[in-house]
Amino acid sequence: MLDELTAGLRPGDDTAALLGRRRITRGDLAELRDRYAGALHARGLRPGDTLGVAVRPGPRALAVLLAAYRMGLRIAVLDPSAGPDVLVARLGLAKPALIVADAAAQAAAGWAAPLARRAGLDLPRFSRLAPTVTVGRRLPGSAPALAPGGPPPPVFDGDGDAVVIFTSGTTASPRAVVHTRAGLAAGMRAVAGLVRPRTGLPILGGMFFVLVPALASGAPVAVPARRPRALARQVTALRPQATYLTPPQLRTALDAGVPFTGRVYSGSAPVSATLLERVRAAGADEAWCVYALTEVFPAAAVEATGKSAHTTGGDLVGDLLPGVRAELSTTGELLLAGAAVCDRYLGSDPHEWVSTGDIARLDGRRVVLAGRAKDMILRRAENIYPGLYEPSLHVPGVSLAVLVGVPAGDGDEEVVAIVETTPGVDQATVEAALRDPLRRMGAARPDRVLFAPVPLAGRSRKPDRAAAAALAVAGPRR
Repeated sequence: MLDELTAGLRPGDDTAALLGRRRITRGDLAELRDRYAGALHARGLRPGDTLGVAVRPGPRALAVLLAAYRMGLRIAVLDPSAGPDVLVARLGLAKPALIVADAAAQAAAGWAAPLARRAGLDLPRFSRLAPTVTVGRRLPGSAPALAPGGPPPPVFDGDGDAVVIFTSGTTASPRAVVHTRAGLAAGMRAVAGLVRPRTGLPILGGMFFVLVPALASGAPVAVPARRPRALARQVTALRPQATYLTPPQLRTALDAGVPFTGRVYSGSAPVSATLLERVRAAGADEAWCVYALTEVFPAAAVEATGKSAHTTGGDLVGDLLPGVRAELSTTGELLLAGAAVCDRYLGSDPHEWVSTGDIARLDGRRVVLAGRAKDMILRRAENIYPGLYEPSLHVPGVSLAVLVGVPAGDGDEEVVAIVETTPGVDQATVEAALRDPLRRMGAARPDRVLFAPVPLAGRSRKPDRAAAAALAVAGPRR
């Protein structure tokens, strides 16, 4: 899809590409891409070099990524929320030839650092780690601007590394997923097959794997507004054919009464059947759970109707998408392979299969998760996998629910359910609705149920199980 998008973006094309306060045409995007490609080429970057990117989502960020891909560069995505020590370690592993950053990212590492730290951002000075240039408007203290170059170099034609995405690890041993150009293309084709974008009709979604297939198919894209009222205005004005929001974004939008249209997709964190049914009730024609990992996106998907009909335990994440293969390890962990699977972890040899960290069962090509291998709770010599039982806790009125283990002495654990209710719902009503699901959990039935907001963490705002366990320890006992 990236090759198709590269070929399909031409200067002078007045067709809408990005919708927002300022309408960006496909021609605007093509001109910006070619300008950046010419400038990067003039800086001496050549196919195979690594480009660090720390630019806020928007036209400039997309144009930089498209320019780098057009040139055959390897893109290292820099997450500003990772913290300075982690970022330094990651940059040391990726070894970028150049870092492209906007003024906001650089200010957060410089004169605006005190304000940034209050917002949860703490960045190192990029220029101390690699040559750095600024795209967009410069502010005092910013690195030199990315100077204009000549015309863009010829379009790179071949395979090789396309992107490095850091996922986890420590400062001593950061972990980075490497996708090749061929693998990235396969993943984008899978997204396009799932979303089915139609030319000319808007799509609402800000992630790169949403932007590229949509634009390659001729559909304009709008980045979702952060505030629910603004999001409601967006949906009402655009009536998007498809929308992608993370589960926390969806819950916030639904709690604020945001209407939905067309097909709605959600992933990057657990997606319950209750959440999907709420989306359908808010006006969506279809509501989809998408199972994806940094190593393979997307892997499986299921629509709300199929998810709601699943009653045999565990979290149904759907049927494997075309080209994805699965098998289980001897410990029951889900392993995935296929054209869209990452090539390797940076610094390691290429692999065919990747470990997901999820315990699962397979019914043909249907995948049902039983929880994270590392999240297993041990109570009275019984292995309890939270993901096998958490879906049953998502009764009407429950926004999010998790099971965590807390120390109970002699190596045993107590099982605690933390239940977050939907705003405005009476807790007594939820408690009554939970009685039967709790009874049916058998040996996994929680010792306690704590009604409280579930802590979230990371870019995708997944449940923070360590913080949830700490909350369970401090919570009331009864």
